[in-house]
Amino acid sequence: MPYKNPADRASYPAYDQKPDVKKKRAARNKARAMLEREGKVHKGDGKDVDHKTPLSKGGKTTRSNLRVKNAGDNRSYPRRSDHSIK
Repeated sequence: MPYKNPADRASYPAYDQKPDVKKKRAARNKARAMLEREGKVHKGDGKDVDHKTPLSKGGKTTRSNLRVKNAGDNRSYPRRSDHSIK
């Protein structure tokens, strides 16, 4: 990941090692692995594994809470029918 500010480069490893960040990353990795075993996603396919109820709102990494979404749809802001940001 390119950094415009050298200070950002120095602070990122400290953030990445925080326990809560590690726990969320492990949950995302576990979710992806679950759907890879089922054959729903593959490495480099442009798909994301999405938590229907986000981890930040108390969602769990269970099969019933996971779905496959296009990466662009999953990483975009929620939009109205006229494509403006909600």
